[in-house]
Amino acid sequence: MYARVQHAIPAIEWPVYAAEIDAIMTLKRQRNAVVLAHNYQTPEIFHCVSDIVGDSLALAREAMNVEADVIVLAGVHFMAETAKLMNPEKTVLIPDMGAGCSLADSITPEDVRRLRAKHPGVPIVTYVNTSAAVKAESDVCCTSGNAKEVVESLGVPRVIMIPDEYLARNVAAQTNVEIIAWSGHCEVHELFTPAEVRELREDYPGVVVLAHPECAPEVVAEADFSGSTAAMQAYVTREKPARLVLLTECSMSDNIAVLNPDLDFVRPCNLCPHMKRISLRNIRRALENMEHEVTIDPSVAEAARRSVERMLAVK
Repeated sequence: MYARVQHAIPAIEWPVYAAEIDAIMTLKRQRNAVVLAHNYQTPEIFHCVSDIVGDSLALAREAMNVEADVIVLAGVHFMAETAKLMNPEKTVLIPDMGAGCSLADSITPEDVRRLRAKHPGVPIVTYVNTSAAVKAESDVCCTSGNAKEVVESLGVPRVIMIPDEYLARNVAAQTNVEIIAWSGHCEVHELFTPAEVRELREDYPGVVVLAHPECAPEVVAEADFSGSTAAMQAYVTREKPARLVLLTECSMSDNIAVLNPDLDFVRPCNLCPHMKRISLRNIRRALENMEHEVTIDPSVAEAARRSVERMLAVK
């Protein structure tokens, strides 16, 4: 297993990780459990103990096909809620209940109801980076990987898109649908600037710049490609640029580097403090104690599930 991650994890650190990994693998068998990990998890989680990995859209889709009794979501709380929505009869655990999201915190169900009252008849497209309660007030969900397709699938001239202002503005630049945006931002992606991209190009001639659509439109305009984390990974696999930089959370570069050890990565990344609350140790503890179970009020879950299912039905 270490051979898989040797380019990302120093040999001196491996014995500590190995003991935790061995314990987790044993507990997974005992509990009939699987670990779902987002692309922003660190390599020892992403490549060593996870059964299903991917971006928010991939995890939402794959959660529906899980046959285990227990799901451990190595990610943030809204992802664990989504897994629970799609698997109401299964036990869903999150290793740290404090693993939140600045986008999810930027909007409440009351805000959504006010938006609906202000713009009657306009459908509300909600980014999955939101609480189940917010999803329940919405018409359909989307991810950064399918936002444009979801918006256009509604067949209307105007939509409300919440809560990420930058994602909404980036989608608006790709479609003729008018988009009313909210003012939420990702605390990781909003830190990247156009000046930083220009400096990278000066310092590293020929570097290929990939930007997540949660970055400001001005940053996306400076990039060579913009897409979800899954789209970024597909771009690297397809194009194999000699030198590249990913304008997203730090562990994304680490995980792609594990799969592409010959690529030259420039890494001006930003850490997500919420994703980094997840560790091998608290994954192990969650399985040992069956702790931090995610529950959703049934009255909220039914409506929220419909919004996610409508998203997943969009091809």
